[in-house]
Amino acid sequence: MASVTIVGGGPAGLSAGVFASKNGLDVTVYDTDGTWMHKAHLFNYLGIGSVGGSEFIEIARQQAEDFGVDLKQDHEVTGVEVDGEEFHITSEEGEITSDYLVLATGADRSLAEEIGCEFNENGTVNVDVTMETSINDAYATGAMVRAEEWQAVISAGDGAAAALNILTKERGDHFHDFDVPADATAAFGEMRKDAVDE
Repeated sequence: MASVTIVGGGPAGLSAGVFASKNGLDVTVYDTDGTWMHKAHLFNYLGIGSVGGSEFIEIARQQAEDFGVDLKQDHEVTGVEVDGEEFHITSEEGEITSDYLVLATGADRSLAEEIGCEFNENGTVNVDVTMETSINDAYATGAMVRAEEWQAVISAGDGAAAALNILTKERGDHFHDFDVPADATAAFGEMRKDAVDE
């Protein structure tokens, strides 16, 4: 199973985590809880009438964990190195290796600079439509790649795009994550079973 390490636990990082983990990848999210969502109240997020940003993040974290994401809350990533086809991620816990890296650290682009990503003239990280950077298998999302379009729904879409491209690479064909009502019923039943087993 391919491993995905996500640095940042806002809408972009958690969205990438949900899509990747629910489809069988081994996902770790490092989150220092520095998301701008704690200053927000969502009225403009499609499908949500009104929710506080902190409440939204708590729901998103729970959803990610329900789908199997290993959420390293309050763990800061202090360094990333590229070694051939692997990434070495260092945190206060030590070092892990990962097949894929998703950077979701808002306007803090220091890790992208550290691993040698190309930047645009406006200071944003240069990515393609799938959110992949100039470094193979490294992705940048949200405010890292947009000078001013800092919206939760855009960031969540960027995270989903990164995860779907990783899944496409792993499966060897265009991957689609399209659920139907029967999938939701089955997933809810499995979550209830897991809760009872605990």
